[in-house]
This record gives sequence, C-alpha cells and structure tokens, in this order.
Amino acid sequence: MNAYQPRTDDMQFLLSRVLNAPAQLQALPAFAEADADLMQQVLEEAGKFVGEVIAPLNRDGDEIGAKWKDGAVTMPPGFKDAYQSFWQSGWPALASSTEDGGQGLPTVLEAMLYEMLSAANMGWTMAPGLLHGAYECIKHHASDDLKAQYLEKVATGEWLATMCLTEPHAGSDLGLARTKAVPLPDGQYAVSGTKIFISGGEHDLSDNIVHLVLARLPDAPPGPKGLSLFLVPKFYPDGSRSRVHCDRIEEKMGLHGSPTCVMRFDEAVCTIVGEPGKGLNAMFVMMNAARLHVALQGIGLLDATWQIADAYAQERRQMRAPGKGKSAAEADFISEHPAMRRILDTQRAWVDAGRVLAYRTALELDLIKHSPNADTQASAQRWCALVTPVMKSVFTHQAFHGGSDCLQVLGGHGYVREWGIEQIVRDARVAMIYEGTNEIQAIDLLVRKVLADGGTGMNALLDTIALDLPKAAKASTAAQARIQTLRAVTQQIVKASAQDAALAYRVADDYLRAVALVLMDWAWLRIEASVDDSTPNAQARWTIPAKALRSWVLPEFQVRSFIIVQQCTLAA
Repeated sequence: MNAYQPRTDDMQFLLSRVLNAPAQLQALPAFAEADADLMQQVLEEAGKFVGEVIAPLNRDGDEIGAKWKDGAVTMPPGFKDAYQSFWQSGWPALASSTEDGGQGLPTVLEAMLYEMLSAANMGWTMAPGLLHGAYECIKHHASDDLKAQYLEKVATGEWLATMCLTEPHAGSDLGLARTKAVPLPDGQYAVSGTKIFISGGEHDLSDNIVHLVLARLPDAPPGPKGLSLFLVPKFYPDGSRSRVHCDRIEEKMGLHGSPTCVMRFDEAVCTIVGEPGKGLNAMFVMMNAARLHVALQGIGLLDATWQIADAYAQERRQMRAPGKGKSAAEADFISEHPAMRRILDTQRAWVDAGRVLAYRTALELDLIKHSPNADTQASAQRWCALVTPVMKSVFTHQAFHGGSDCLQVLGGHGYVREWGIEQIVRDARVAMIYEGTNEIQAIDLLVRKVLADGGTGMNALLDTIALDLPKAAKASTAAQARIQTLRAVTQQIVKASAQDAALAYRVADDYLRAVALVLMDWAWLRIEASVDDSTPNAQARWTIPAKALRSWVLPEFQVRSFIIVQQCTLAA
C-alpha cells in the first residue's frame, strides 16, 4: 500500500502566502507572466500526474526491481511508459530555457515537482533526477557543437544523463580518480576506466544516455586540479554505440527500482566539456543542483511516511488515551495518544519547515540568474552557498530517522510490507550518503564557507534572517536570542580554530544542526504569521506543528551550542 498523494494546497499556501513567491518572481522580467494562478495550475497538474502515474509503480519498482543481463538493464514494469509520458508532457523541461526547448518557468516549480516525485516513487525519480544538473553543466561549459547535439535533448528529458565521478578507490576524495583520457588526432579523446555507483548508467527508459565523466589527461597533475570533464554518449549522432559497458548493477538495501551501475569505459571516444583541468568546476554546477534535489528527496520521503502513519493512526484503536477517564470501555484512536501525537506533529514540523527553506532556496536560484541587481544576486548566492549543505544534511537525516519514527506509529504493521512504509525507510537511507555525505556537507559549511571568511558570510545570512522575522510573533524574542547565540558560537569557533586546526571538523555536525534549527525557527515563524481566519483548518494543520517544533525540536539548539562551546574551551 502506498498512501502518498500530493497535497498541493499545502504547498501552494507555503509558496504564495508564506514566501510571497508570485510577487517576487513577477518582479523579474523573465517571469512577468508567472502569476499565482499559473503556478497553482502547474502544481495541480503535476500533482495529478505524480499521484496517478508515478505513485502506483512504487511497489513493483521495489519488489521486481531493475534487471541486468548481458550488459543491458530492463526497468521494472510500467517505468518506461511512465517516463516517456513524463518527458513528452514537458515535465523535465519546466525550468529549462525556452531557447533550449524548455518552458522557462521558475526553478521553484521544478523543485516542488521533484519533491512530489521523490515522495511517490524515489526509485523511478532517480532516472530524471540528474537532468537539471546535466542541463546546466552542458549549457554553461560545453562547446557550441556539443550544445547543438545534446543540450535540447537533455533539457527536454528526451535523453537521460549520468554523473560519473566515483571509482572503486575514490569516493569523497575525487582527487584520487584514475580514469584516463587520451587525446586523439581529430581533437576528441578516448576515455578508459571504471566508475561505480552510477545511478541510471544503463536502462531502457530513453533512446540515449549522456554520461558526464571525470577523467585525467596524460600530463595532468595529481589531485583534483588535474581532472577534466568529458561527455560520452551511449550512442553517437551517427547511431553507432560508444565503448561504454555496464558490467553489473549493485544489490542494494533500497532503491531497487533504480539501477546503480558499474560502468566501464574502454577507450570510449568523447568530447571535453569546458577547459582541461577544470572538470570539477564544471561538475560542481551539476553537484550543487543535485544537492538541493537530494534535500527535496528527504522532505518528500518524510512527508510520504508521515502520510502513511497519520492515516493509520486515525484508523487504529488501541486502549484509552490519557485524560479520557477510566469508565469508558471503547478504545481510542492512537492518533489521540500523546506519544503518537508527538511523533506525528514533530515530523509535520520538519516537513513544512523543509519546504519553506527549499522553496526559498529555489527562489534564490532564480534571483541569481535573473535579477538585474548585483546586491540581490550576491545575497542570493550567499543564501544558496550556506543553506544548501544544511538542507541536504538535516532533511535527509530526518527522512530516515523521522521515517523510522513514523514506522513506529504502525507498530508491527510498519515492519511488514503491506503498508509500504518499510520500503520508504530503506529507500531514504542512501540520501544521507550520496551527493556528498552528510559529514561532508557539515565540513563544507563550517570549514570551507564559514571559516573561510571569518564568519562574515554567516553573519550576513543571520542579518537577513533576523530582519525577516515577523515582529509581532510572540516567539520572535527567543528566535532573536538563538540568532545571537549562533553569532557568538561562530566567532568562538573562528577564534579557537586558530589554536586547534581539527576543532572545526569535530564540531562541524553540531554547528550545521544549530544553523538548521535557527532556519527552521524562522520558517515556522513565517508560516504562523501567514495564518489567519481565512486559512482552512489552521489550528490542526499549522498551529499544532508549530507548537511541536518549539516543544520537541528547537531545544536541541541549546545542546548543540553547549557541545560547541565545550569543544572550543578545550581547544583554547
């Protein structure tokens, strides 16, 4: 049983009422026609497609899975037809430029679509999940000839794409990659090497697959600066097949509907993307886009587990709830029991805070691209640089651990397949690992970004958050206090790191969690300020999760701050 159905009214409320997205976007010439009605129409149609076409395939994707034979991969029943319908209906091309065959709509609509897709069927969604990043990579770094051959096909989703980074001996440290690229007399290259953990490296969903591969030229220096990026198609424009082979697919804990491939490049003829030795620069365009989408996977999967747990809790009767009196013989629904309410309301608080942060980040991405104001662009860049690793880490963590809590609501029924929640928990676990492990995200935030400028960028982000807090909200004082504490903690780390170079690496996860809690507090204050008498079901839908946030989530901030201060004291 997969109970997930997109609830686009809630999503639209957060987008329009909380973030005021239509007005912000219409102020940009590129989106002058993207009003609230258009955005709502797109969301509703996306929700229908996801709920009616993609969600029903989730169980077969898990139980039947992708099958490998003699180098070819056959996808689970229904996956190919669904994908053909997906791209032919224009869904992959929502945010792509019209000049590239796209629809030119705001990035936030693409983000919301992928949240729904991930919640409905993460295995299927892995296939188009890298299209947005591949499109941006080719658009900004490939030659005009490569763009002419591949850009529109990737933009529309007619051809799918992969990101080939990891090797058996080189995971997070890409500088250890050994895949070689040898120049050919005609200006092309021949790539040889093995890449592992390649999502969608081989399948039958699309007529072609575009592989973006990191490799090292013969005269390249060791380390990450010696890597270049190459485009290797499954089929060349003349119809001949490249020397790219899928040697096997991995047997995994989850994501059985997505083939995770071992790909062998056997002197595969290819074209360089961008400049020699600057492959990581081009690839990071793809990776950063992917990290926002992985955060959205976490948000969507947590919402999916919450939906199942909430539905079960409202149907299952079990003993009398505390405070109901001892005389009544009839059992209560478990949704009335405080222990279950704590789980359900807390996960709801996480989901909707995540949505506000993810949608805001998608809006900032459009400001980076389309705002004529340099200060606005710089502020948007800062938001995305600092908030993206936070979201990727905390919401994938919560998808697994909060999803496990939701499984607990079902008791033994959660552990068996019938209700579908155990599959989601298994599927969610990988999101904490790929596109940079959550530990890497924490190091990226604190070491590479916060310490790099002495905390200046983080203080500017906190200024933005503080100014955007609703002044009338009763909880704003506590929120301001947390912001000031985070400023002080940041400066303590900056100072103490001069004495202990390993300090920042030890407290990086604690610091990232502290930042996340400040951001979630801001998000929920914005939500509460947007609720009024006209908001449907405001008490149950919005007020109760807000209280859960303050009761069960935000107290972690004090714990994380205390740990950091203690470590800084020891370092000094």
